[in-house]
Amino acid sequence: MLTTLGVLILTPDTLLIRLVDLDPFTLMVWRGLLQALGTTAILFILYRSRTWESFRAIGRRGLFAAVAFTGSTFFFVLALHATSVANTLVIIAAAPLCAALMSRIFLGESIAGRTWAAIFGALAGIAILAWNDLGAGQFWGNLFALAGAFCLAGNFTILRHSKAVNMIPSMAIGGVMVALLALPFADFAALVPPGPRLGYLLIMGLVVLPASFALIALGPRSLPAAEVALILLLETVLGPLWVWLVIEEYPGNWSLIGGAIVVTTLVAHALTANGKARSP
Repeated sequence: MLTTLGVLILTPDTLLIRLVDLDPFTLMVWRGLLQALGTTAILFILYRSRTWESFRAIGRRGLFAAVAFTGSTFFFVLALHATSVANTLVIIAAAPLCAALMSRIFLGESIAGRTWAAIFGALAGIAILAWNDLGAGQFWGNLFALAGAFCLAGNFTILRHSKAVNMIPSMAIGGVMVALLALPFADFAALVPPGPRLGYLLIMGLVVLPASFALIALGPRSLPAAEVALILLLETVLGPLWVWLVIEEYPGNWSLIGGAIVVTTLVAHALTANGKARSP
């Protein structure tokens, strides 16, 4: 429930990105810094005078998680520049598969058969969602997307390995890393967007991202990394629906069909897991 709530809070992110309308690297400077600020505010509410201790408690694993988070963000942006959106989405959707393999190799966790079925079902749904433009990309772009999927899976695997520690501070550190890495490529003339765009940016950076990533970071404490990555695919499906609802950009029939398959797969997986948990 924590992970699903976090992903649902994240779903307007695509719409807010469209409304802010900044170049990707300038946007990442804003996103990273505001996310770090908002996440630190959440930690201050939770820990008060012990906020700094919460950062120290994450240790080296927390820093590795922050690096993996930064890598997933940057490789995703590079992939969008070097290959088609469709190719990027489909390859990034392999993150649950990567997380399952990493958890098996590094943590010794076995992945339930229903989770494997859900991973491949969701991957098929994402492929259908992006069917019209699939295959239109370039080698390096596809490679960047694959690296992004591995970084995302690595982040969730590290969080799972450190489930005894609250790793929300790693999201704040990751935000700072993203901003610093993007800063040399940012357009300083457009660094402060005017009017309503600034408001959308503040909502995205101070509310949507900190709340969603904080909840998602808590997910691996109770769920295998593969299942957290699987639930994250909801954002790929529901994000375009916000764009359709607000600015009337129709996502296309294939997107609706593929999205319905992904949602159905995730609901069936959740119901199956819940039924197994309730059985004696």
